Amino acid sequence: MELVDQAVIHVRSGRGGDGCVSFRREKNVPRGGPDGGDGGRGGDVVLVGDPHLDSLLPLASRPHRRAGNGVPGAGHSRHGADGAPCEVPVPLGSIVRDDMTGTLVADIEQVGQRVVVAEGGRGGFGNEHFKSSVNQAPRECTPGVPGEEHTLNLELKLIADAGLVGLPNAGKSTLLRALSAARPKVAAYPFTTLSPHLGIAALPGDRRLVLADIPGLIEGAAEGAGMGHAFLRHVERTKVLVHLVDLAPMDATESGDAWRTVRAELGEHGAGLADKPELVVGTKIDLVPPGERAAHRAALAEAVGVAPQAVHLVSGVTGEGTGDLLEACWRMVGEPREGWAATGAT
Repeated sequence: MELVDQAVIHVRSGRGGDGCVSFRREKNVPRGGPDGGDGGRGGDVVLVGDPHLDSLLPLASRPHRRAGNGVPGAGHSRHGADGAPCEVPVPLGSIVRDDMTGTLVADIEQVGQRVVVAEGGRGGFGNEHFKSSVNQAPRECTPGVPGEEHTLNLELKLIADAGLVGLPNAGKSTLLRALSAARPKVAAYPFTTLSPHLGIAALPGDRRLVLADIPGLIEGAAEGAGMGHAFLRHVERTKVLVHLVDLAPMDATESGDAWRTVRAELGEHGAGLADKPELVVGTKIDLVPPGERAAHRAALAEAVGVAPQAVHLVSGVTGEGTGDLLEACWRMVGEPREGWAATGAT
């Protein structure tokens, strides 16, 4: 599933209904007194965390969201109905900021989380509200209060159990296709993937892992080279990094250099990325002659500083090693994120 990870929306809450000036007029009820009702409250604009959404595309295509106005009051002490609220579903991981000031408005992380981003205006008072012993026939009322208007900037940071990282063309999209029902574009050239993708990997025992395919990082990504900032922010909320290194076109020493390049960018970006648990995976082993695999594995293990057995070798084309990789990832993740492991979209 391809993601739209930024959107700007304009929200406006409902205006409060006006109060009413009215006097009771009934047969045999002289001087019935004021009975003008209050206006209804305007509707709120509410952001709601929705686990079934994976993109901000619905917001980008419909940027204007309006709540209903309150109904004016009426005679016979009838208060106006409140305006209908406007509920805006947003994907989990959405960061909401005021577009004018940059102030953080909300951080939507939980399923069903509700954040009011524009409060509806208060309804006006009818003349019934102003009656007293010294003012028994008031002819005053108040208008409803206008609603709020805001322009909001939404940014999606993926919430996933594991994030696939690596240099361009390391085989992340191919592996995601092999592990899940996600179908990112795959081609034999770097930067095929331009937007992050999510997929759900099913394990035996009705277990599931949410995986994020992060587009390839290049040297200088932490300083914004390429689309470094846009890509690295999606790694911040993953529990585990699955670091893919393309073994096919490299000699044994180049695989360590590829690993170190990405690790350097993660460390430069900050936000604790370099401290996240990491699984190191050599990819495209179907293209590596069997007699050379041990040397590639040993060189990559030496660069990482682990035993060769700790480096996983997989092929997204043949599926070799993918089962063991998922089990290792499950053990490292521990407990998948509530709401996503059971209800995330494929």
